[in-house]
Amino acid sequence: MSVAKYIPLTFVSSLKEKERLILNTMLIHHYGMEVEEDVALSYYIEGTQYGFNASAKDEGVNRFVRISDIKNGGIDWDNVPFCDCDDPSSYLLKDHDIIVARTGGTTGKSDIVHSPPKGSVYAGYLIRIRANAETNPTFISIFLNSYFYWEQITSLNRDEFRPSVNAKKLSALRLPKFSRLIQDEIARLANSTRQDLASIIPEITPVIAATQAQKSLEGEILHQQSLLVKLKQVILQEAIQGKLTEDWRAANPDIEPAGKLLQRIKDEKVRLIAEKKIRKEKPLPKINPEEIPFEIPEGWVWCRLLELSEKTGSGSTPSGGKSAYSDSGIPFLRSQNVHNTGLVLKDVARISDSIHERMSNTTVFPDDLLLNITGGSIGRCSIVTNKVKEANVNQHVAIIRPVDRSFGQYLHSIIISPYFQEKIEDAQTGAGREGLPKNKMDRIPIPLPPLAEQAVIIERVEALMATCQKLESEIEHSRNHAANLLQAVLKEAFAPANT
Repeated sequence: MSVAKYIPLTFVSSLKEKERLILNTMLIHHYGMEVEEDVALSYYIEGTQYGFNASAKDEGVNRFVRISDIKNGGIDWDNVPFCDCDDPSSYLLKDHDIIVARTGGTTGKSDIVHSPPKGSVYAGYLIRIRANAETNPTFISIFLNSYFYWEQITSLNRDEFRPSVNAKKLSALRLPKFSRLIQDEIARLANSTRQDLASIIPEITPVIAATQAQKSLEGEILHQQSLLVKLKQVILQEAIQGKLTEDWRAANPDIEPAGKLLQRIKDEKVRLIAEKKIRKEKPLPKINPEEIPFEIPEGWVWCRLLELSEKTGSGSTPSGGKSAYSDSGIPFLRSQNVHNTGLVLKDVARISDSIHERMSNTTVFPDDLLLNITGGSIGRCSIVTNKVKEANVNQHVAIIRPVDRSFGQYLHSIIISPYFQEKIEDAQTGAGREGLPKNKMDRIPIPLPPLAEQAVIIERVEALMATCQKLESEIEHSRNHAANLLQAVLKEAFAPANT
């Protein structure tokens, strides 16, 4: 008999479901040690059948089960949609049929059907298997919900971008050759109390205890991660309110106030406009008291984002569709490349030099800030480093180019702070509240410290974030340790008797 291996499954989150997988595995392992022969799944079933390809409807002749309708180990028939099947005899579901997802993120997930409504059929992304006359269908379901099964499914899809399993591969999966008597016994024990099981399979008690301990530890790890996220937010918020540098200001009372820095920035923008290097902007309204969310230290000033920037605005889509992209050329940055911790350049898209030249208005240079302005990653922000000499961006990413490149890091800290992220949330438009318009982004008030204090703020933020990074590593180590402990217990429990 083959050895089962614990496989972490992303769609198995509940402790009850994980315990069920372990129990099923241990039942097959326990009785499998007494048999000498493995067989293919085809030994136990009549055959396989792919589902019916159609679109789900609110009304129709046939209930139409899809992968998404298999939830929490069952099917809620009241919420299953309909279709009109012109050949229902080939796709009808009977009591104790088993349907298996054959593609996508839940490839291999299965359900044994109980009391399906008359005329129920199943969708094309499912495979139906039906036990033969000599087989207990519940036993097949137990196998399909064990690590003996999942280890084989995972092996089939190793290194595959999109997991899948076809009927031929499903039928060829290996499991012990059990008599109907043993099948029935396994099916009975799968629904027995833990005390009854422990009298037959004593090793199940430490395994379940280890599973529960891991689940408890995972809960504590999630709690620690939540606290760490809040700690990072507090660090950034206190940084932009001047609380991290109170002692520094007390020791350095004669530094140049931020008002003079802001005036130099304004003068520089006037020069750039006169030299036609940047466009003249519409005057920005003064910041009124209602817009100021918190007090700032003496020597700081409030200003708007656009006042500090020589350029703001989103990228664009290259003309030509897919043909605009190439294997070499200029990096074309998209929202998936932009992260708070820096640009992720793995698998970055590229456009040709000629297309890049036609999109010169959205060229990206080192020290620019990139801000995601649409979608689920809205608010993520990166500073462009010298690793990217020149690039371009699509329409989901805004370029923010500070007039004084020396305070880009401080501006990045503001943008990823809870204060600025809340402003992004408030400024979003549309029915789905997605999208940060340029005019609203430009007007967001910014607390500006003196230039010398900005350097101290960044130094202290980086030191505190480095400590947070160490804590994150320790938390991840704890997670791996918990997983390894469970793996070790399960490996011993699933091992053959002679090892």
